[in-house]
Amino acid sequence: MLYFIILTQICNLNCIYCGNTPDPSIEPVDITYKIKDLKNFLDNDPDAVIAFYGGEPLLRMELMKRIMDEVKARRYILQTNGLLLKNLETKYLKRFDTILVSIDGREEVNDFYRGKGTYRRVIENVRDIKERGFRGDLIARMAVSERTDIFEDVRHLLNVGDPWFDHVHWQLDVMWDHPPYQRYRNFDEWIKKYNLGITELINYWINTMKEDGKVLGIVPFIGIMKTLLYNEKVELRCGAGINAFAVTTSGRLLACPIAPEFEWNHVGNIFENKPFEIMRKVAVGEPCTSCEIRHICGGRCLFANKTKLWGEEGFRKVCGTVKHLVRELQRVKGEVVKLIKLGVVKREDFNYPEYNNTTEIIP
Repeated sequence: MLYFIILTQICNLNCIYCGNTPDPSIEPVDITYKIKDLKNFLDNDPDAVIAFYGGEPLLRMELMKRIMDEVKARRYILQTNGLLLKNLETKYLKRFDTILVSIDGREEVNDFYRGKGTYRRVIENVRDIKERGFRGDLIARMAVSERTDIFEDVRHLLNVGDPWFDHVHWQLDVMWDHPPYQRYRNFDEWIKKYNLGITELINYWINTMKEDGKVLGIVPFIGIMKTLLYNEKVELRCGAGINAFAVTTSGRLLACPIAPEFEWNHVGNIFENKPFEIMRKVAVGEPCTSCEIRHICGGRCLFANKTKLWGEEGFRKVCGTVKHLVRELQRVKGEVVKLIKLGVVKREDFNYPEYNNTTEIIP
């Protein structure tokens, strides 16, 4: 299973859509349990995958290295804002199977949301880790909000560097807060623009396959197309509460790492429970359970489903973006099948991710 290890609630950025407001009344700012407690818990799972998470996990780099040295895992993953990557020793850097770097697209878009100069610092650090020999999966992880042009920003990240990023994934800046739509002047109009951009991006994705024989690493497209090609029926793709859990700074176990304040999200603790005991204690409910694309989408987001911070109407609007994405990929499925038959691309090109690497697939 996948375990998000929250090393600290502190972050060294103050992004517009986040705010960086750790609340010690909910969880300690830093880890209070002993590493041996974490080790004893994870020793019960021979296939454990550890994802270091925060806050900004590299602010607690020494602790992270201790865990990598003392706690066995099949793979290690890092989710980071990228500002401190240069400080990560090469011998630890190369032990990571996947590194997800937060970057929101073009420089002007990224720096508006994440702070002036952050784009260039992240790009410099990404260049550095590639030059130092990192050969794992390097993922650009975007937060998509009002200033995002999904076509331009994803395409930019696919082509920056050599390119440096193997894959690009994004999450929409939606349903994380209340009141609804506070970072949008006209959310309905923005959705129309976003959906048009998705269509344009899918066309670009297909044309690149035809012209170059290459499947660009656009995570939502690859993940959903795999489901369409193999006629899969999927569960909640992020795995929250199924095969993915978070270990908080106090040692509590959560189904979803972003919601420690909600009782429905608590499934146990590392001191008293074993991994197999915490599975499937929480799951998505309506309207996802009766949705016509549930078997393809999987439910999108446990947090959004449980909280519905934007109400039923806002929930429906966001679901509309997922339905548009699925329809557009269904539209081009026949072309993908044809390209596979012709040997232009391979069916295996769509077998991503190999395991739950924290990319939620559905934006």
